[in-house]
This record gives sequence, C-alpha cells and structure tokens, in this order.
Amino acid sequence: MANPLRTLQEYGQSVWLDFVSRDLLKSRGLAKLIAEDGLRGVTSNPSIFEKAIVHGDDYDAQIAALQASGDLDPGALFERLAVTDIQNGADALRPIYHQTEGRDGYISIEVSPYLAMDTGRTIEEARRLWREVARENLMVKIPATKPGLPAIRAMIAEGVSINITLLSPMPSSPISSTRKSTASPGGSVSRNKALRRSGCCGRAPEPRIRRIATSCMSTS
Repeated sequence: MANPLRTLQEYGQSVWLDFVSRDLLKSRGLAKLIAEDGLRGVTSNPSIFEKAIVHGDDYDAQIAALQASGDLDPGALFERLAVTDIQNGADALRPIYHQTEGRDGYISIEVSPYLAMDTGRTIEEARRLWREVARENLMVKIPATKPGLPAIRAMIAEGVSINITLLSPMPSSPISSTRKSTASPGGSVSRNKALRRSGCCGRAPEPRIRRIATSCMSTS
C-alpha cells in the first residue's frame, strides 16, 4: 500500500513538520520521516523549543556546558540551544534541498516575537541568525506584522531565505511587495525556487522567492 504522505508529492504538495527537538534529531526520528514519509521541510518557533527543552533532559548537558563557559542570559542560552538543533536539522534535510534544487529541504528559525513590532531590530536579528546557523537551507521566520513587512523585503533583497508567518489576506500582498524589491530590471521572480545567498554557501544571490509548503504535519 502506498504511503499517503508520499502520494501527496504526486499532487505537487510538500509535507513539512511543524516540530523539532533534540530527541527527534538524536534518535534519527527526523531522518526516518525524511526517508520513509517523504518529509520535505521543518518549521520551528519559540514555543516548540520551550516544550522540547522543558519536557525531558536532552538539553541538560549542553545547558551545563554553556553555563560553565560563561554568564549567558536566558535569551542567549535559549538561542544557543535552538541554533544547535536547527543546524543539525538543516544537515539532515540538505539532501532534499539539493535533490529539489532548492524548492524544499529547509528548516526555519524564528526571530524573537518580542521584536514583531520593531523593523530595525527584526532585521538585525534575522541577519545574525542567518550568520550563526550558517546553513544554505535555513529559512528565517519573520511575522507579517506591519513593521515586519519592511524587514521581510529587506532580508529577501539581501538574499536571506524567509518564512513569512502570521500571514492573512491583505489588499496589497506582502509577497507582491517582495517581488518588486527582488526582481532585477526586466527580470522576473520565480515562485517555485528558493532564495540563495552567497554569505554561507558561496553562491551568488538569486532574485527568487519560495512558495511556502502547502501541507504541514504537527505534533501539537
């Protein structure tokens, strides 16, 4: 009997998992979902990481090591834990990224929700997360608040792959706005290709915007 999740690919659908944890990575559960169920990407957010860190002891060793190495505030400590998981998840998904030529195979990390109404600080954090994770198949998640839209446009113009969250119907779509800012003169923007940036993978930026996956699995 055909795997129904894999069958979705025949209809142009990409199944993404709205969850990540240290246990999922260490147990090779993510690798199994990719190999057996055709998982094509992963999204994350602070609440997902909070649940993963609080319930269990998978993060205890890294927390102890980070505390011993310096005086980190809770936000910085949380970010270091999240970046480690995102890097490992990106590595597991990289074959999908290359197989699909950048259409799938991404994992996302979200800028702090406390910055959702601050354009400048959202841009700063998105740049920093992109540099720290340093994976070509990373997407930085930015909320589509009014102050978030200029940050989204700015990051896409810089070649950072963006996952737009909290998106709702608007008279002027933020997607159409980003197309204007990224298309070269006389050129066009492809919906089905991912943005690539030269900073972490040595490729020239390409003015492309990715259509967010239309099917997701969630453990919550």
